[in-house]
Amino acid sequence: MAQLRILAVVSALLWSTAAFAHHPFSAEFDSTKPVTLDGTVTQVDWRSPHVYAYVDVKDPSGKVVNWKVEMGGPETLTKAGWTRTSVKPGDQVTIQGWQARATANLANAESFTLPGGKKMAAASSFDVKEPEGQLARSGQASEALPSTASPLMLYGLAGLLALASALGIRAVRK
Repeated sequence: MAQLRILAVVSALLWSTAAFAHHPFSAEFDSTKPVTLDGTVTQVDWRSPHVYAYVDVKDPSGKVVNWKVEMGGPETLTKAGWTRTSVKPGDQVTIQGWQARATANLANAESFTLPGGKKMAAASSFDVKEPEGQLARSGQASEALPSTASPLMLYGLAGLLALASALGIRAVRK
């Protein structure tokens, strides 16, 4: 019985950490700082909760700077038509997105223009819509929850906390 209580508490702690790990767009990125990056892909890190592309971009002085570019999760990108090989090291790409608030050379991608000119949505967590249905590129619209947010983690956390509480009450009554 003690092992079950320990398992319930550990599970609740792990789920609560995961539930709060996903950040809204505005916590890390600035919708008033659009950025266009033209460069060469050096690496693609395809894993949850976000896919990251690393891109060498020349700054205004001509110095090559490696940018870390956040995209949506693998499942969301797959639904949008991406595969693990849509972007690969050596590809020349153009990325539209937004700069991070506090981290230099970090951006959240709205879209990638791939070799050959194909433009693909990057499943960004930026989900602000203007009345015409176009993405807002200024801070004038209000932000909604990111499209990647899911209430299932919260429901799971609530269930695990209820289980842990019930087991704790049962142990105290014995």
